[in-house]
Amino acid sequence: MDDAPLMLCAGEALTDMIHQGQEHWVARVGGSVWNVARALASLGEPTAFAGAISSDRFGDDLWAASQAVGLDTRLLQRVDRSPLLAIVEQGEPPHYFFIGDDSADLHFDAKALPEGWSQSLRWAHFGGISLAREPLASKLVALAEALKAQGVAISYDPNYRKLMDASYTPTLHRMAALADLIKVSDDDLRGLFPGVEVDEALRRLRALNPLALCLLTRGGQGASLFRGEESADARAPQVEVVDTVGAGDASAAGLLHSLSRHPDRPLQAHLHAALAAGSAACLQSGAAPPDPQAMNRLFAMLQEGKVSP
Repeated sequence: MDDAPLMLCAGEALTDMIHQGQEHWVARVGGSVWNVARALASLGEPTAFAGAISSDRFGDDLWAASQAVGLDTRLLQRVDRSPLLAIVEQGEPPHYFFIGDDSADLHFDAKALPEGWSQSLRWAHFGGISLAREPLASKLVALAEALKAQGVAISYDPNYRKLMDASYTPTLHRMAALADLIKVSDDDLRGLFPGVEVDEALRRLRALNPLALCLLTRGGQGASLFRGEESADARAPQVEVVDTVGAGDASAAGLLHSLSRHPDRPLQAHLHAALAAGSAACLQSGAAPPDPQAMNRLFAMLQEGKVSP
């Protein structure tokens, strides 16, 4: 395939139905994996999203938003099924539940992707609820395994939600073992390892693949990046927070962007890129991609040892 993408995000794209008081709801494009794809594209990475969306107005909005940031849509499939909806209740962090029995996302067909689509890939990102919803989950794990065998680096963000019960554990283990990068939040660890302290949960997760890079985010408290025995820590820069929805996805994209463009950077600089992207995303409402100029400004500030302007 001519002009094949360098980055891939495969999984769910959905519509966030956000409760804003009384009977007021707002529909916004979203989905953890798609958010990472859109953020990567907005940062200038040649990125494709592989997944299936509905053929209705909700799907039209996702398609238009993908094109608006230059996301490669050649792997995005349209299916005549109902949309996948995330019902987002107010709170910090926000609370989610999902509506999507037999919805479009579940009908993604990896066998229908165009010939040669993966020939130039460097990174492929997986995660979110797409890995907890069958039959999609099995398709995506098989795709991740095939790409890993091809030499593509794998990024994995479980992005814990309540539907990830004990049956999700084998998928967690398989994807962590495949991953070159694991991104996880402290809240994810509490959900994935119930009743276990965060530090011990992180140790158990890293034990599944000690060689993988591991990004641990703690919201406004900052983040840590681990590689073998090496680690880096940093506080998040102080910004005027408008909305934290999608900040974790943006941080994953910021790290992937840094790893792709600047593979020889020290661990601390990669961590600063992740925090800068996540914080830049907080400057906008909804799961909007980080503004590249804002990210670069925050990255420079962190590199200079500053937390506030």
